[in-house]
Amino acid sequence: MDGLQTKTPAKPGLIYPFDEQVPEQGETTEIIPGLYWVRMRLPFALEWINLWLIDDGERGWTIVDTGMPMPETKEAWRAIFDKYLGGRPVWRVIVTHMHPDHVGNAGWLTRKFPGAELWMSQLEYISCRMLVADTGREAPEAGTDFYVAAGWNEAQVENYRSRFGRFGQGVSQMPDAYRRLVDGETIRLGGRNWKVVMGNGHSPEHACLFCESENVMISGDQLLPRISSNVSVHPTEPKANPLRDWLQSCRKLKTAVGDDVLVLPAHNTPFRGAHKRLDHLIRGHDVGLKRLSQRLAEGPRRVVDTFPAIFGRKIGDESLSLATGEAIAHLNYLIAEGKAVVERDGDGVDWYRAV
Repeated sequence: MDGLQTKTPAKPGLIYPFDEQVPEQGETTEIIPGLYWVRMRLPFALEWINLWLIDDGERGWTIVDTGMPMPETKEAWRAIFDKYLGGRPVWRVIVTHMHPDHVGNAGWLTRKFPGAELWMSQLEYISCRMLVADTGREAPEAGTDFYVAAGWNEAQVENYRSRFGRFGQGVSQMPDAYRRLVDGETIRLGGRNWKVVMGNGHSPEHACLFCESENVMISGDQLLPRISSNVSVHPTEPKANPLRDWLQSCRKLKTAVGDDVLVLPAHNTPFRGAHKRLDHLIRGHDVGLKRLSQRLAEGPRRVVDTFPAIFGRKIGDESLSLATGEAIAHLNYLIAEGKAVVERDGDGVDWYRAV
């Protein structure tokens, strides 16, 4: 899932070489020989996800990311299979990370093509299975305490309780076995070598795939051209520092690929200018952290009081969960850097102040 827009510097000039070749749902656009761009609709404000279909020769086809398990998405996949596969099966499904728009159809696809393998990083597979296991459970006390501490009112906390455990509704039944993707390993896709480059912060162990010979990278949500990926703290690990992980991953990607790499992102359109975009994302978070520090210097603040310092628009209830997770990520980063402290009052609400 993707994040809220943060107040950032002016966006850099990126190059979008395929903006005139955007495929319709159920169709494909060839990016390099044997690698095809597929788009599927999403039931969110972010309307589309990019998926990738790769010709692996006699063995069959590889799919990278899968879309949500909606009837229209499955219908579009069937149309692609009938039109483009040439009678050869999908033998492998690679998932960059465990968010439902990426992993949602993985189980359905591996069952549709018996023997097809699921390839994911270990933390993404385990995290997905863990969240699916919450389906039907009541919201845990740790979760309600987390949002009370952030400053949510009772109606907002009750909405969390009513919605808890819905992750599994966006994921078809996961395979019981998978093949683990490991940072730095080389895998074969479409007759070419692709290096696995892991990123963190947006999700636990996000896999990007880089082909040096073609200078192409499938980036998932780890690098997007027009929107910033959500970097959040969740109730399961309230003291986490995902923003530190995210910024480190941005710097890692700069060393892994060149600025002129063709980036195939999960959202928006393929682009060049990776280093410019990564620098822009880093600067944007630096600006947010400085504004947040200034807000805390004015006096103690709850999480919900910090939104104006971080986001460029008013936060409504539809965005409250994302905004809360991102704000806590920034606050935990400042605490880890020794620039802020937090104290909980008698009502269970956390108050943050600058050091």
